[in-house]
Amino acid sequence: MFLFSAFSFSGHAAQEIWILIDTSRQKLSVMRENEMLLVFDDIAIGRYGASRSRMKGSNQTPLGSFQISWIKRHNRYYRFYGINFPNQEMADLALAEGRISRQVWESITSAIKSTGMAPQDTSLGGYIGIHGVGKGDQAVHSRFNWTNGCVAITNTQIDRLDPWIKLGTRVVIQ
Repeated sequence: MFLFSAFSFSGHAAQEIWILIDTSRQKLSVMRENEMLLVFDDIAIGRYGASRSRMKGSNQTPLGSFQISWIKRHNRYYRFYGINFPNQEMADLALAEGRISRQVWESITSAIKSTGMAPQDTSLGGYIGIHGVGKGDQAVHSRFNWTNGCVAITNTQIDRLDPWIKLGTRVVIQ
């Protein structure tokens, strides 16, 4: 099953459930306002850490505020909750820093305006999300940051996370 949202998410409801990913502490928390409802330790992030200047192939997890934009319930990583990376803020930053051309920025901006999602194959990369380990090696997961930029938790943890996530859920990666 594949769910996709092609609309923009901007407002934040008073009692919204949101996801906080602390890359330095290796924690993923389910939040309601400022209250932690559920915490997962020992997450894995990109093998080269996290950065606001993530590029395709950097194997870094992007820092910023995003939303869940698509959900794949059956995936090689067990479940996959895709975030809207790159979003307009990331594209604007990359243009200002000279990491992308005006043409790439226009392509991203135009796609976001028309479909709600940026192309996933620009020089900024894409296909970033929260996922399980799938049939991967649990020992590798518990010892290393191993992803290409996603946030990984165990399959058991992803089962516990699933009821809390829906299209539009805010995800803050810091």
